[in-house]
Amino acid sequence: MMRLASRCWSRVGERGLSTGQLQVALEPLDGSIFMLTLNRPDARNAIGRQFLRELKESLDNLVLERSTRCVIIKSSVSRVFCAGADLKERANMTRQEASAFVRDLRGTFSALEALPMPTIACVDGYALGGGAELALACDFRVCGTGAQFAFPETRLGIIPGAGGTQRLPRVVGTPRAKELIYTGRRISAQEALDIGLADHLADSVSAEDRALRLARDIAQGGPVALRMAKQAIGLGMEVDLASGLLVEEACYAQVIPTQDRLEGLKAFAEKRPPVFKGE
Repeated sequence: MMRLASRCWSRVGERGLSTGQLQVALEPLDGSIFMLTLNRPDARNAIGRQFLRELKESLDNLVLERSTRCVIIKSSVSRVFCAGADLKERANMTRQEASAFVRDLRGTFSALEALPMPTIACVDGYALGGGAELALACDFRVCGTGAQFAFPETRLGIIPGAGGTQRLPRVVGTPRAKELIYTGRRISAQEALDIGLADHLADSVSAEDRALRLARDIAQGGPVALRMAKQAIGLGMEVDLASGLLVEEACYAQVIPTQDRLEGLKAFAEKRPPVFKGE
């Protein structure tokens, strides 16, 4: 079992160090699903140095975990997923520090996107600026009815800098992405679903329950198979079809020698659920 990001930070006084409360927590729900919880209620989960450092540590831990089949990212703060960058902290940064922070933020979200297992953003409140970019870096976005998305950076004299200008057009199309980024307007959960920014809208259950249902459906697949499927789709969509088929071939070759593949065949023949081990 992986080492969890569960320690409390207690050093105070040095720039960027924690004041004591964990802002990002990672915990297993069972042997195959992990929950990554955003927990900075005093700042609506705004992304500052400590928040970003703990998020990076959680992602580093997840990369080491071989049997995890899905990760859900949610907020513990009512009516907020993530309010974006901590602008109060940003105001005290030098130009060089601000540039370095945004570069680090961009790299962290790219690391989230590159996690080998499927990821779900459970958005049940505001996802603004960097918060919307955080959700975009996940494979799926499951929304509650109160979810709202916005990319308000141009109204602050900047642009989305953690992947928003690149991932949003790939998800909703270029014209819609331009409108959302140029205007900075907020959109509802229903509009997000209509344009493809949200994948599921939980209208009869909580967003967390709907995200858990999707995660458990995903977790029925083999860990190696899920990772190779994610890699094949992700890499294949960046190249032409002929090259994409070669990517698929290479990824398929990775599942051929696995014990999970043999277990899947055996379970099918015996008419029982397979017991995958990620081997």
